[in-house]
Amino acid sequence: MSEAAQTAPWWQDAVIYQIYPRSWADGDGDGIGDLPGITAHLEHLADLGVDAIWLSPFYTSPQHDAGYDVADYRDVDPLFGTLADADALIARAHQLGLRVIVDLVPNHSSVEHPWFQAALASPPGSPERTRYLFRDGQGDRGEVPPNNWQSLFGGPAWTQVVEADGSPGQWYLHLFDRSQPDFDWTNPAVAAELESVLRFWLDRGVDGFRIDVAHGLVKAVGLPDEEPSGTAPPPMWDQEPVHEIYRRWRGVVGEYPGDRILCGEAWVSPLERLARYVRPDELHQTFNFDYLATPWTAPAQRATITRSLEQMGAVGAPATWVLSNHDVVRHATRLGYDQHADSGLAGGIGPGDPQPDVELGLRRARAATAVMLALPGSAYLYQGEELGLPEATELPDEARQDPTFHRTDGALRGRDGCRVPVPWRSDAPGFGFGPGPATWLPQPIRYGDLAPDRQRGVPGSTLELYRDLLRLRRELGLGRTRLAWTDDGSATLLGFTLTAADGTVIGVLANLGDRPVVVPEGVEVLVASQPLTSPGELPRELPGDVTLWYRSAR
Repeated sequence: MSEAAQTAPWWQDAVIYQIYPRSWADGDGDGIGDLPGITAHLEHLADLGVDAIWLSPFYTSPQHDAGYDVADYRDVDPLFGTLADADALIARAHQLGLRVIVDLVPNHSSVEHPWFQAALASPPGSPERTRYLFRDGQGDRGEVPPNNWQSLFGGPAWTQVVEADGSPGQWYLHLFDRSQPDFDWTNPAVAAELESVLRFWLDRGVDGFRIDVAHGLVKAVGLPDEEPSGTAPPPMWDQEPVHEIYRRWRGVVGEYPGDRILCGEAWVSPLERLARYVRPDELHQTFNFDYLATPWTAPAQRATITRSLEQMGAVGAPATWVLSNHDVVRHATRLGYDQHADSGLAGGIGPGDPQPDVELGLRRARAATAVMLALPGSAYLYQGEELGLPEATELPDEARQDPTFHRTDGALRGRDGCRVPVPWRSDAPGFGFGPGPATWLPQPIRYGDLAPDRQRGVPGSTLELYRDLLRLRRELGLGRTRLAWTDDGSATLLGFTLTAADGTVIGVLANLGDRPVVVPEGVEVLVASQPLTSPGELPRELPGDVTLWYRSAR
Protein backbone atom coordinates (compact mmCIF):
# COMPACT_ATOMS: atom_id res chain seq x y z
CA MET A 1 0.00 0.00 0.00
CA SER A 2 1.31 3.45 -0.88
CA GLU A 3 2.36 6.00 1.76
CA ALA A 4 -0.50 8.28 0.71
CA ALA A 5 -3.00 5.48 1.18
CA GLN A 6 -1.61 4.73 4.63
CA THR A 7 -2.06 8.34 5.79
CA ALA A 8 -5.53 8.96 4.31
CA PRO A 9 -8.51 8.97 6.72
CA TRP A 10 -9.35 5.47 7.94
CA TRP A 11 -13.01 5.65 6.95
CA GLN A 12 -12.36 6.08 3.23
CA ASP A 13 -11.82 2.34 2.75
CA ALA A 14 -12.96 0.88 6.08
CA VAL A 15 -14.90 -2.34 6.49
CA ILE A 16 -17.48 -1.70 9.21
CA TYR A 17 -19.39 -4.52 10.89
CA GLN A 18 -22.93 -3.96 12.15
CA ILE A 19 -23.85 -5.46 15.51
CA TYR A 20 -27.53 -5.69 16.41
CA PRO A 21 -27.08 -5.82 20.21
CA ARG A 22 -30.11 -7.87 21.19
CA SER A 23 -29.08 -10.61 18.73
CA TRP A 24 -25.28 -10.75 18.99
CA ALA A 25 -24.55 -12.43 22.34
CA ASP A 26 -26.33 -12.69 25.69
CA GLY A 27 -24.12 -12.19 28.73
CA ASP A 28 -26.67 -12.61 31.53
CA GLY A 29 -28.92 -15.44 30.36
CA ASP A 30 -32.16 -13.54 29.79
CA GLY A 31 -32.27 -14.51 26.11
CA ILE A 32 -31.51 -11.01 24.87
CA GLY A 33 -28.10 -9.85 23.73
CA ASP A 34 -26.32 -7.16 25.73
CA LEU A 35 -23.17 -5.03 25.87
CA PRO A 36 -21.12 -7.49 27.98
CA GLY A 37 -22.03 -10.17 25.43
CA ILE A 38 -20.67 -7.96 22.65
CA THR A 39 -17.46 -7.28 24.54
CA ALA A 40 -16.93 -10.99 25.16
CA HIS A 41 -16.91 -11.72 21.42
CA LEU A 42 -14.96 -8.77 20.03
CA GLU A 43 -11.93 -10.99 19.37
CA HIS A 44 -14.00 -12.75 16.73
CA LEU A 45 -14.21 -9.47 14.81
CA ALA A 46 -10.58 -8.53 15.29
CA ASP A 47 -9.67 -11.97 13.93
CA LEU A 48 -12.13 -11.56 11.07
CA GLY A 49 -10.28 -8.46 9.94
CA VAL A 50 -12.83 -5.62 10.07
CA ASP A 51 -11.87 -2.05 10.95
CA ALA A 52 -14.82 -0.90 13.03
CA ILE A 53 -18.12 -1.93 14.57
CA TRP A 54 -21.44 -0.14 14.37
CA LEU A 55 -23.86 -0.76 17.23
CA SER A 56 -27.60 -0.50 16.70
CA PRO A 57 -29.37 1.39 19.56
CA PHE A 58 -28.76 0.33 23.15
CA TYR A 59 -30.22 3.44 24.81
CA THR A 60 -32.97 3.55 27.44
CA SER A 61 -36.14 2.57 25.61
CA PRO A 62 -39.49 0.82 26.10
CA GLN A 63 -38.41 -1.31 23.11
CA HIS A 64 -41.56 -0.87 21.05
CA ASP A 65 -39.29 -0.80 17.99
CA ALA A 66 -36.23 -2.68 19.25
CA GLY A 67 -34.58 0.41 20.69
CA TYR A 68 -35.27 2.84 17.85
CA ASP A 69 -37.74 4.48 20.24
CA VAL A 70 -35.34 6.29 22.56
CA ALA A 71 -36.43 7.54 25.99
CA ASP A 72 -32.96 8.67 27.15
CA TYR A 73 -30.15 9.30 24.68
CA ARG A 74 -27.52 9.52 27.41
CA ASP A 75 -27.95 6.19 29.14
CA VAL A 76 -27.95 2.46 28.44
CA ASP A 77 -31.17 0.49 28.76
CA PRO A 78 -30.91 -2.02 31.65
CA LEU A 79 -31.82 -4.67 29.09
CA PHE A 80 -28.36 -4.16 27.57
CA GLY A 81 -26.31 -3.17 30.62
CA THR A 82 -24.96 0.09 32.02
CA LEU A 83 -22.92 3.10 30.98
CA ALA A 84 -19.96 1.37 32.61
CA ASP A 85 -20.55 -1.59 30.26
CA ALA A 86 -20.56 0.80 27.30
CA ASP A 87 -17.28 2.32 28.46
CA ALA A 88 -15.76 -1.14 28.86
CA LEU A 89 -16.91 -2.16 25.38
CA ILE A 90 -15.41 0.97 23.80
CA ALA A 91 -12.13 0.49 25.67
CA ARG A 92 -11.83 -3.19 24.73
CA ALA A 93 -12.64 -2.50 21.09
CA HIS A 94 -9.95 0.15 20.96
CA GLN A 95 -7.45 -2.26 22.55
CA LEU A 96 -8.19 -4.67 19.70
CA GLY A 97 -7.80 -1.97 17.04
CA LEU A 98 -11.55 -1.70 16.38
CA ARG A 99 -13.29 1.67 16.14
CA VAL A 100 -16.81 2.05 17.54
CA ILE A 101 -19.72 3.75 15.77
CA VAL A 102 -23.02 4.12 17.59
CA ASP A 103 -26.52 4.64 16.27
CA LEU A 104 -28.16 8.03 16.63
CA VAL A 105 -31.93 8.37 16.24
CA PRO A 106 -32.59 12.10 15.63
CA ASN A 107 -35.86 11.92 13.68
CA HIS A 108 -38.03 10.84 16.59
CA SER A 109 -38.00 9.88 20.25
CA SER A 110 -40.03 7.48 22.34
CA VAL A 111 -43.42 8.50 23.72
CA GLU A 112 -41.73 7.86 27.09
CA HIS A 113 -39.08 10.53 26.50
CA PRO A 114 -39.47 13.28 29.15
CA TRP A 115 -39.99 15.86 26.41
CA PHE A 116 -42.98 14.03 24.97
CA GLN A 117 -44.47 13.37 28.38
CA ALA A 118 -44.19 17.10 29.06
CA ALA A 119 -45.85 17.82 25.72
CA LEU A 120 -48.81 15.59 26.58
CA ALA A 121 -49.21 17.38 29.92
CA SER A 122 -49.11 20.83 28.28
CA PRO A 123 -51.79 22.63 26.27
CA PRO A 124 -51.80 23.16 22.49
CA GLY A 125 -49.40 25.92 21.46
CA SER A 126 -47.18 25.47 24.50
CA PRO A 127 -43.37 25.46 24.17
CA GLU A 128 -43.36 21.79 25.18
CA ARG A 129 -45.46 20.82 22.18
CA THR A 130 -43.32 22.76 19.71
CA ARG A 131 -40.51 20.24 20.10
CA TYR A 132 -42.70 17.76 18.22
CA LEU A 133 -45.07 18.03 15.26
CA PHE A 134 -48.43 18.54 16.94
CA ARG A 135 -51.21 19.81 14.68
CA ASP A 136 -54.95 20.39 14.87
CA GLY A 137 -57.04 17.87 13.00
CA GLN A 138 -59.32 18.49 10.06
CA GLY A 139 -63.10 18.12 9.99
CA ASP A 140 -65.78 19.81 12.03
CA ARG A 141 -64.45 18.46 15.32
CA GLY A 142 -60.80 17.89 14.37
CA GLU A 143 -61.48 14.19 14.01
CA VAL A 144 -59.57 13.80 10.71
CA PRO A 145 -55.73 13.62 10.64
CA PRO A 146 -53.97 16.86 9.60
CA ASN A 147 -52.84 15.37 6.28
CA ASN A 148 -52.79 12.11 4.34
CA TRP A 149 -49.33 10.91 5.30
CA GLN A 150 -48.95 7.20 6.02
CA SER A 151 -46.65 5.53 8.52
CA LEU A 152 -43.91 3.32 7.12
CA PHE A 153 -45.14 0.71 9.61
CA GLY A 154 -48.68 0.81 8.25
CA GLY A 155 -51.70 3.02 8.84
CA PRO A 156 -51.92 6.80 9.28
CA ALA A 157 -48.78 8.69 10.35
CA TRP A 158 -50.85 10.63 12.91
CA THR A 159 -52.22 9.76 16.34
CA GLN A 160 -54.73 11.90 18.20
CA VAL A 161 -54.12 12.65 21.87
CA VAL A 162 -56.60 13.13 24.70
CA GLU A 163 -56.20 16.52 26.32
CA ALA A 164 -56.04 17.12 30.07
CA ASP A 165 -59.76 17.79 30.24
CA GLY A 166 -60.54 14.45 28.59
CA SER A 167 -61.53 15.89 25.23
CA PRO A 168 -60.14 14.69 21.87
CA GLY A 169 -57.13 16.85 21.14
CA GLN A 170 -54.38 17.52 18.69
CA TRP A 171 -52.61 14.97 16.53
CA TYR A 172 -48.88 14.20 16.55
CA LEU A 173 -46.82 12.99 13.59
CA HIS A 174 -45.01 9.66 13.63
CA LEU A 175 -43.54 8.46 10.36
CA PHE A 176 -42.93 5.11 12.04
CA ASP A 177 -44.72 3.52 15.00
CA ARG A 178 -47.15 5.60 17.08
CA SER A 179 -44.68 5.15 19.95
CA GLN A 180 -42.12 7.19 17.95
CA PRO A 181 -43.23 10.85 17.69
CA ASP A 182 -41.24 12.92 15.19
CA PHE A 183 -39.25 15.91 16.42
CA ASP A 184 -39.84 19.35 14.91
CA TRP A 185 -36.40 20.28 13.64
CA THR A 186 -37.45 23.88 13.01
CA ASN A 187 -37.30 24.31 16.80
CA PRO A 188 -33.77 25.39 17.86
CA ALA A 189 -34.17 23.46 21.11
CA VAL A 190 -34.24 20.19 19.16
CA ALA A 191 -31.02 21.02 17.31
CA ALA A 192 -29.30 22.02 20.56
CA GLU A 193 -30.38 18.84 22.34
CA LEU A 194 -29.19 16.46 19.63
CA GLU A 195 -25.88 18.30 19.32
CA SER A 196 -25.44 17.86 23.06
CA VAL A 197 -26.10 14.13 22.63
CA LEU A 198 -23.38 13.95 19.96
CA ARG A 199 -20.90 15.52 22.35
CA PHE A 200 -21.90 13.21 25.20
CA TRP A 201 -20.90 10.11 23.25
CA LEU A 202 -17.90 11.69 21.56
CA ASP A 203 -16.60 12.55 25.01
CA ARG A 204 -16.96 8.87 25.96
CA GLY A 205 -14.72 7.90 23.04
CA VAL A 206 -17.00 6.74 20.23
CA ASP A 207 -15.53 7.09 16.76
CA GLY A 208 -18.67 8.19 14.96
CA PHE A 209 -22.39 7.90 14.43
CA ARG A 210 -24.73 6.10 12.09
CA ILE A 211 -27.66 8.47 11.64
CA ASP A 212 -31.06 6.80 11.52
CA VAL A 213 -33.55 8.16 8.94
CA ALA A 214 -30.98 10.78 7.91
CA HIS A 215 -33.18 11.99 5.05
CA GLY A 216 -36.31 12.51 7.16
CA LEU A 217 -35.51 15.06 9.87
CA VAL A 218 -36.98 18.05 8.03
CA LYS A 219 -40.48 18.04 6.55
CA ALA A 220 -41.91 20.30 3.82
CA VAL A 221 -43.17 23.65 5.06
CA GLY A 222 -46.86 23.46 5.93
CA LEU A 223 -46.90 19.62 5.95
CA PRO A 224 -48.85 19.39 2.66
CA ASP A 225 -50.65 16.24 1.55
CA GLU A 226 -48.52 13.70 -0.25
CA GLU A 227 -49.30 13.65 -3.96
CA PRO A 228 -49.97 10.39 -5.84
CA SER A 229 -46.80 8.36 -6.32
CA GLY A 230 -44.43 9.82 -8.86
CA THR A 231 -46.16 13.18 -9.31
CA ALA A 232 -44.02 15.13 -6.79
CA PRO A 233 -41.22 14.51 -4.27
CA PRO A 234 -42.57 13.16 -0.96
CA PRO A 235 -42.93 16.08 1.47
CA MET A 236 -41.54 14.11 4.40
CA TRP A 237 -38.23 13.05 2.83
CA ASP A 238 -35.03 14.63 1.48
CA GLN A 239 -35.89 18.25 2.19
CA GLU A 240 -33.19 20.84 1.49
CA PRO A 241 -32.78 22.22 5.07
CA VAL A 242 -31.57 18.81 6.30
CA HIS A 243 -28.19 19.52 4.76
CA GLU A 244 -27.59 22.47 7.07
CA ILE A 245 -28.03 20.14 10.06
CA TYR A 246 -25.24 17.92 8.80
CA ARG A 247 -22.97 20.87 8.10
CA ARG A 248 -23.25 21.81 11.76
CA TRP A 249 -22.67 18.23 12.88
CA ARG A 250 -19.62 17.90 10.63
CA GLY A 251 -18.18 20.84 12.53
CA VAL A 252 -18.93 19.17 15.86
CA VAL A 253 -17.18 15.88 15.08
CA GLY A 254 -14.32 17.81 13.50
CA GLU A 255 -13.52 19.31 16.90
CA TYR A 256 -12.52 15.86 18.18
CA PRO A 257 -9.28 14.00 17.35
CA GLY A 258 -9.08 10.71 15.48
CA ASP A 259 -11.20 11.26 12.36
CA ARG A 260 -14.63 10.77 13.97
CA ILE A 261 -17.28 10.17 11.31
CA LEU A 262 -20.94 10.55 10.38
CA CYS A 263 -22.71 7.96 8.24
CA GLY A 264 -26.26 8.52 7.09
CA GLU A 265 -29.07 6.05 6.60
CA ALA A 266 -30.62 7.96 3.71
CA TRP A 267 -33.04 6.08 1.47
CA VAL A 268 -32.61 8.59 -1.34
CA SER A 269 -32.72 8.02 -5.10
CA PRO A 270 -31.37 8.68 -7.61
CA LEU A 271 -27.70 8.47 -6.64
CA GLU A 272 -27.20 12.09 -7.67
CA ARG A 273 -29.49 13.13 -4.81
CA LEU A 274 -27.81 10.75 -2.38
CA ALA A 275 -24.35 12.14 -3.24
CA ARG A 276 -25.42 15.56 -1.95
CA TYR A 277 -25.36 14.14 1.61
CA VAL A 278 -21.62 13.43 1.38
CA ARG A 279 -20.37 16.73 0.02
CA PRO A 280 -17.09 17.76 1.71
CA ASP A 281 -18.76 19.72 4.52
CA GLU A 282 -21.56 17.24 5.30
CA LEU A 283 -21.63 13.51 6.12
CA HIS A 284 -18.54 11.38 5.60
CA GLN A 285 -20.52 8.41 4.30
CA THR A 286 -24.03 7.34 3.46
CA PHE A 287 -25.37 3.87 2.84
CA ASN A 288 -25.69 2.82 -0.79
CA PHE A 289 -29.12 1.21 -0.80
CA ASP A 290 -29.25 1.27 -4.59
CA TYR A 291 -26.42 -1.24 -4.51
CA LEU A 292 -28.10 -3.38 -1.87
CA ALA A 293 -31.25 -3.55 -4.01
CA THR A 294 -29.44 -4.33 -7.27
CA PRO A 295 -30.30 -7.78 -8.71
CA TRP A 296 -27.54 -10.35 -9.16
CA THR A 297 -27.24 -9.83 -12.91
CA ALA A 298 -24.16 -8.53 -14.69
CA PRO A 299 -25.81 -5.53 -16.45
CA ALA A 300 -27.55 -4.37 -13.27
CA GLN A 301 -24.45 -4.78 -11.10
CA ARG A 302 -22.23 -2.99 -13.62
CA ALA A 303 -24.64 -0.08 -13.95
CA THR A 304 -25.05 0.48 -10.20
CA ILE A 305 -21.33 0.19 -9.46
CA THR A 306 -20.51 2.62 -12.27
CA ARG A 307 -23.12 5.17 -11.16
CA SER A 308 -22.05 4.88 -7.53
CA LEU A 309 -18.41 5.54 -8.27
CA GLU A 310 -19.24 8.41 -10.62
CA GLN A 311 -21.70 10.19 -8.36
CA MET A 312 -19.69 9.84 -5.16
CA GLY A 313 -16.50 10.73 -6.99
CA ALA A 314 -18.15 13.90 -8.28
CA VAL A 315 -18.36 15.24 -4.71
CA GLY A 316 -15.02 13.80 -3.60
CA ALA A 317 -16.53 11.10 -1.39
CA PRO A 318 -15.78 7.38 -1.29
CA ALA A 319 -18.52 5.02 -2.40
CA THR A 320 -19.96 2.68 0.20
CA TRP A 321 -21.23 -0.84 -0.39
CA VAL A 322 -23.63 -2.99 1.62
CA LEU A 323 -25.57 -6.20 0.98
CA SER A 324 -27.43 -6.84 4.25
CA ASN A 325 -28.56 -5.08 7.41
CA HIS A 326 -31.14 -5.33 10.20
CA ASP A 327 -33.98 -3.99 8.01
CA VAL A 328 -33.77 -6.20 4.91
CA VAL A 329 -33.85 -9.88 4.00
CA ARG A 330 -30.35 -11.34 4.37
CA HIS A 331 -28.58 -11.58 1.03
CA ALA A 332 -27.83 -15.29 1.49
CA THR A 333 -31.60 -15.73 1.21
CA ARG A 334 -32.50 -12.84 -1.09
CA LEU A 335 -30.19 -14.19 -3.78
CA GLY A 336 -31.81 -17.61 -3.58
CA TYR A 337 -34.73 -16.33 -5.66
CA ASP A 338 -35.09 -15.60 -9.38
CA GLN A 339 -33.12 -12.41 -9.99
CA HIS A 340 -35.08 -11.59 -13.14
CA ALA A 341 -38.45 -11.36 -11.37
CA ASP A 342 -39.93 -9.36 -8.52
CA SER A 343 -39.55 -11.72 -5.57
CA GLY A 344 -41.83 -9.64 -3.33
CA LEU A 345 -39.39 -9.75 -0.41
CA ALA A 346 -39.84 -6.17 0.79
CA GLY A 347 -42.30 -7.18 3.49
CA GLY A 348 -40.32 -10.15 4.78
CA ILE A 349 -40.77 -13.91 4.36
CA GLY A 350 -42.94 -16.29 6.32
CA PRO A 351 -43.57 -20.04 6.36
CA GLY A 352 -46.45 -19.76 3.88
CA ASP A 353 -44.41 -17.82 1.33
CA PRO A 354 -42.31 -19.27 -1.51
CA GLN A 355 -39.04 -20.42 -0.01
CA PRO A 356 -35.58 -19.70 -1.41
CA ASP A 357 -33.08 -22.10 -2.93
CA VAL A 358 -30.80 -22.21 0.12
CA GLU A 359 -27.74 -23.64 -1.62
CA LEU A 360 -27.99 -21.27 -4.56
CA GLY A 361 -28.56 -18.31 -2.24
CA LEU A 362 -25.37 -18.98 -0.27
CA ARG A 363 -23.34 -19.61 -3.41
CA ARG A 364 -24.45 -16.29 -4.89
CA ALA A 365 -24.02 -14.50 -1.56
CA ARG A 366 -20.38 -15.60 -1.35
CA ALA A 367 -19.81 -14.46 -4.93
CA ALA A 368 -21.57 -11.13 -4.35
CA THR A 369 -19.52 -10.49 -1.22
CA ALA A 370 -16.33 -11.20 -3.13
CA VAL A 371 -17.36 -8.56 -5.66
CA MET A 372 -18.32 -6.06 -2.96
CA LEU A 373 -15.14 -6.39 -0.92
CA ALA A 374 -13.03 -5.76 -4.01
CA LEU A 375 -14.70 -2.44 -4.82
CA PRO A 376 -13.04 0.93 -4.12
CA GLY A 377 -14.46 2.68 -1.09
CA SER A 378 -15.88 1.45 2.20
CA ALA A 379 -18.00 -1.64 2.92
CA TYR A 380 -20.50 -2.59 5.61
CA LEU A 381 -21.11 -6.14 6.81
CA TYR A 382 -24.08 -7.33 8.87
CA GLN A 383 -23.61 -9.64 11.80
CA GLY A 384 -23.57 -13.31 10.92
CA GLU A 385 -23.14 -12.88 7.18
CA GLU A 386 -19.56 -14.10 7.57
CA LEU A 387 -21.12 -17.37 8.73
CA GLY A 388 -23.43 -17.53 5.74
CA LEU A 389 -26.50 -17.12 7.93
CA PRO A 390 -29.74 -17.24 5.93
CA GLU A 391 -32.93 -15.41 6.79
CA ALA A 392 -35.14 -17.22 9.29
CA THR A 393 -38.00 -17.65 6.83
CA GLU A 394 -40.23 -19.93 8.89
CA LEU A 395 -40.73 -17.97 12.11
CA PRO A 396 -44.22 -18.65 13.50
CA ASP A 397 -46.50 -15.65 13.77
CA GLU A 398 -46.69 -15.93 17.55
CA ALA A 399 -42.91 -15.42 17.79
CA ARG A 400 -42.80 -12.22 15.73
CA GLN A 401 -42.10 -8.93 17.50
CA ASP A 402 -41.57 -6.40 14.71
CA PRO A 403 -44.20 -3.61 14.95
CA THR A 404 -44.49 -3.75 11.16
CA PHE A 405 -46.06 -7.20 11.48
CA HIS A 406 -48.53 -6.13 14.13
CA ARG A 407 -49.52 -2.75 12.64
CA THR A 408 -50.37 -4.44 9.32
CA ASP A 409 -52.18 -7.39 10.96
CA GLY A 410 -49.62 -9.74 9.49
CA ALA A 411 -49.88 -8.49 5.90
CA LEU A 412 -46.17 -7.64 6.14
CA ARG A 413 -44.04 -10.29 7.81
CA GLY A 414 -41.59 -7.70 9.08
CA ARG A 415 -37.89 -7.76 9.84
CA ASP A 416 -37.59 -10.39 12.55
CA GLY A 417 -36.19 -12.93 10.10
CA CYS A 418 -32.87 -11.10 9.75
CA ARG A 419 -32.64 -10.34 13.48
CA VAL A 420 -32.57 -13.88 14.86
CA PRO A 421 -29.79 -14.41 17.46
CA VAL A 422 -26.36 -15.39 16.18
CA PRO A 423 -25.06 -18.94 16.83
CA TRP A 424 -21.64 -19.29 18.49
CA ARG A 425 -21.30 -22.97 19.41
CA SER A 426 -22.96 -25.81 17.58
CA ASP A 427 -23.18 -28.11 20.63
CA ALA A 428 -24.50 -25.60 23.19
CA PRO A 429 -28.07 -24.67 24.19
CA GLY A 430 -29.19 -21.74 22.08
CA PHE A 431 -26.11 -22.50 19.97
CA GLY A 432 -24.03 -20.60 22.53
CA PHE A 433 -25.91 -17.32 22.18
CA GLY A 434 -25.96 -17.07 25.98
CA PRO A 435 -25.25 -19.15 29.08
CA GLY A 436 -28.64 -20.86 28.72
CA PRO A 437 -31.05 -21.96 26.01
CA ALA A 438 -33.17 -18.77 25.92
CA THR A 439 -33.20 -16.69 22.72
CA TRP A 440 -35.63 -13.82 22.17
CA LEU A 441 -36.42 -15.16 18.69
CA PRO A 442 -36.19 -18.88 17.86
CA GLN A 443 -33.12 -19.92 15.87
CA PRO A 444 -33.46 -22.22 12.85
CA ILE A 445 -31.97 -25.65 13.49
CA ARG A 446 -29.56 -25.22 10.57
CA TYR A 447 -27.91 -22.29 12.35
CA GLY A 448 -26.03 -24.83 14.47
CA ASP A 449 -24.11 -26.11 11.45
CA LEU A 450 -23.05 -22.54 10.67
CA ALA A 451 -21.67 -21.64 14.11
CA PRO A 452 -18.06 -20.40 14.18
CA ASP A 453 -16.80 -23.54 15.91
CA ARG A 454 -17.93 -25.52 12.86
CA GLN A 455 -16.25 -23.17 10.37
CA ARG A 456 -13.12 -21.76 11.96
CA GLY A 457 -10.04 -23.24 10.31
CA VAL A 458 -12.12 -25.24 7.82
CA PRO A 459 -10.90 -24.59 4.25
CA GLY A 460 -13.72 -23.41 2.01
CA SER A 461 -16.05 -22.41 4.84
CA THR A 462 -17.83 -19.08 4.52
CA LEU A 463 -16.05 -17.78 7.63
CA GLU A 464 -12.63 -18.58 6.17
CA LEU A 465 -13.63 -17.05 2.83
CA TYR A 466 -14.48 -13.77 4.57
CA ARG A 467 -11.20 -13.84 6.48
CA ASP A 468 -9.26 -14.37 3.25
CA LEU A 469 -11.15 -11.62 1.43
CA LEU A 470 -10.69 -9.11 4.23
CA ARG A 471 -6.99 -9.94 4.65
CA LEU A 472 -6.29 -9.55 0.94
CA ARG A 473 -8.40 -6.40 0.70
CA ARG A 474 -6.26 -4.80 3.41
CA GLU A 475 -2.92 -6.11 2.15
CA LEU A 476 -3.59 -5.01 -1.43
CA GLY A 477 -5.26 -1.72 -0.48
CA LEU A 478 -8.24 -2.50 -2.71
CA GLY A 479 -10.44 0.14 -1.10
CA ARG A 480 -8.18 2.88 -2.50
CA THR A 481 -7.80 1.64 -6.06
CA ARG A 482 -9.13 2.82 -9.42
CA LEU A 483 -11.64 0.53 -11.17
CA ALA A 484 -11.74 -0.16 -14.92
CA TRP A 485 -14.18 -2.55 -16.61
CA THR A 486 -12.80 -5.43 -18.67
CA ASP A 487 -15.95 -7.41 -19.50
CA ASP A 488 -17.09 -5.54 -22.66
CA GLY A 489 -20.61 -5.22 -21.28
CA SER A 490 -21.19 -8.97 -21.07
CA ALA A 491 -24.66 -10.20 -20.16
CA THR A 492 -23.28 -12.79 -17.72
CA LEU A 493 -19.74 -11.77 -16.76
CA LEU A 494 -18.63 -8.99 -14.45
CA GLY A 495 -14.96 -8.22 -14.95
CA PHE A 496 -12.82 -5.32 -13.78
CA THR A 497 -9.29 -4.39 -12.79
CA LEU A 498 -8.25 -2.45 -9.73
CA THR A 499 -5.15 -0.28 -10.03
CA ALA A 500 -3.38 1.00 -6.93
CA ALA A 501 -1.39 4.23 -6.68
CA ASP A 502 1.86 2.24 -6.92
CA GLY A 503 0.75 0.62 -10.19
CA THR A 504 -0.25 -2.76 -8.75
CA VAL A 505 -3.13 -4.26 -10.76
CA ILE A 506 -5.59 -6.84 -9.39
CA GLY A 507 -8.23 -8.49 -11.55
CA VAL A 508 -11.73 -9.53 -10.54
CA LEU A 509 -13.95 -11.82 -12.59
CA ALA A 510 -17.46 -12.86 -11.53
CA ASN A 511 -19.49 -15.38 -13.51
CA LEU A 512 -23.17 -14.54 -13.02
CA GLY A 513 -24.28 -17.04 -15.65
CA ASP A 514 -24.98 -20.75 -15.36
CA ARG A 515 -22.16 -22.00 -17.60
CA PRO A 516 -18.45 -22.19 -16.70
CA VAL A 517 -16.05 -19.79 -18.41
CA VAL A 518 -12.34 -20.20 -18.98
CA VAL A 519 -10.05 -18.40 -16.56
CA PRO A 520 -7.49 -16.19 -18.34
CA GLU A 521 -4.20 -17.95 -18.92
CA GLY A 522 -1.15 -17.11 -16.89
CA VAL A 523 -2.88 -15.56 -13.89
CA GLU A 524 -2.21 -16.14 -10.22
CA VAL A 525 -5.42 -17.02 -8.40
CA LEU A 526 -5.60 -15.05 -5.14
CA VAL A 527 -9.01 -16.18 -3.88
CA ALA A 528 -12.24 -17.61 -5.30
CA SER A 529 -15.67 -17.71 -3.70
CA GLN A 530 -15.95 -21.41 -4.65
CA PRO A 531 -13.39 -23.88 -6.00
CA LEU A 532 -12.57 -23.56 -9.68
CA THR A 533 -13.52 -26.38 -12.02
CA SER A 534 -10.57 -28.77 -12.42
CA PRO A 535 -8.20 -26.52 -10.44
CA GLY A 536 -5.19 -28.73 -11.16
CA GLU A 537 -5.77 -28.92 -14.88
CA LEU A 538 -5.62 -26.47 -17.76
CA PRO A 539 -7.59 -24.65 -18.87
CA ARG A 540 -9.09 -23.73 -15.52
CA GLU A 541 -12.78 -22.83 -15.52
CA LEU A 542 -14.82 -20.43 -13.41
CA PRO A 543 -18.21 -22.00 -12.58
CA GLY A 544 -21.47 -20.06 -12.50
CA ASP A 545 -22.11 -17.77 -9.52
CA VAL A 546 -18.44 -17.69 -8.54
CA THR A 547 -16.12 -14.68 -8.17
CA LEU A 548 -12.35 -14.80 -8.64
CA TRP A 549 -9.63 -12.37 -7.58
CA TYR A 550 -6.41 -12.78 -9.56
CA ARG A 551 -3.08 -11.21 -10.40
CA SER A 552 -1.44 -11.41 -13.79
CA ALA A 553 1.84 -13.29 -13.81
CA ARG A 554 4.86 -10.98 -14.03
